[in-house]
Amino acid sequence: MTRRNAKTRTRTVVTWTAVFAGSAGLVAGSMYAVRMPDRSGQQATLAGQRASNRPPDALAAALVDRLGARTAGAYLDSSGRPVVTVTNATDAAMVRAAGAVPKTLTRSPATLKRITDSLRASTMGIPGTGWAVDPATAGVTVWTDESVTGARMAAVRRAARQLGPAIRMVRLPGSLRTLALGGDAIFGQGARCSLGFNVKRGGQDFFLTAGHCGNVVQTWTADQQGAQPLGTTVQSSFPGDDFALVRAEEAGEGAVNLYNGQSQEITEAGDAVVGQRVTRSGSTTGVSTGTVTAINATVNYPEGTVTGAIQTTVCAEPGDSGGSLFSGSTALGLTSGGSGDCRTGGVTFFQPVTEPLQLFDAEVS
Repeated sequence: MTRRNAKTRTRTVVTWTAVFAGSAGLVAGSMYAVRMPDRSGQQATLAGQRASNRPPDALAAALVDRLGARTAGAYLDSSGRPVVTVTNATDAAMVRAAGAVPKTLTRSPATLKRITDSLRASTMGIPGTGWAVDPATAGVTVWTDESVTGARMAAVRRAARQLGPAIRMVRLPGSLRTLALGGDAIFGQGARCSLGFNVKRGGQDFFLTAGHCGNVVQTWTADQQGAQPLGTTVQSSFPGDDFALVRAEEAGEGAVNLYNGQSQEITEAGDAVVGQRVTRSGSTTGVSTGTVTAINATVNYPEGTVTGAIQTTVCAEPGDSGGSLFSGSTALGLTSGGSGDCRTGGVTFFQPVTEPLQLFDAEVS
């Protein structure tokens, strides 16, 4: 299973006493209850692998991991080829030998980091904003939703002007929000969310969902009456991250609900790549598809800031929180929040699934 290095930032973590109920074999994406409101040894392997030997998205992610601070990321171009940003001829040769297309950066990774650090300092406290590095342009995209007006909008524009031509401003429809649902019939302490992925840790059965759900719900059930217990939240993290681990009574299926009588088997976890086609499953809107537009994105929700997120063109609505993001049989993320809806379209952000898997020493089951 592909894993990535755990983030080193401070986390907000809520830990529940581990008393658990069951999961009744539900597949990922089903309704769940929750609350609302030197790596040098790798070079020979990568250099010997051609794109034809592994999926383009997996190759791109592996090369980015190999390059570390010497890249600003990767993306899939319009023909589906993996393009990896580099800063020198040696790395370009390694990327080319591995079967990907190298692209020399016009701004260094260090410069892009200084830009995002400055944005973090100037706009972190403004809900409805966010940013991410665009590897295709070696720039930074800054977005604001429709709630950002007046003095707050002026502050964002001022910060963008000070950073110069590296910044591209984008306006998002609607308002950024986490996607837990409150007030409706739900399954656990007054709210409804969605299951992300069934996982195993140390031979025991768990599942993952959103941290903003797990922060407020201890006991989960599969029905609004509370007669079908599913599990108990063991640990959750939000803001900063957005994931929660729930201990289940019975093993769930290693598959995602496609809401058409079928399911998609999940066999591994991986890292998303810009340009990748992806699918989301959630309990409110079922299945939606779209494209990854950014990774390592920062999102300032009214409830708090999430960093390291996957940004997509996939739609989602309240109640879809925690649901599965995947590509084929590869698990990618957990639904966090966004703007818009599935009638008019929108933008949705996801917690990368590889981070909680590594943190909890778990595997998709």
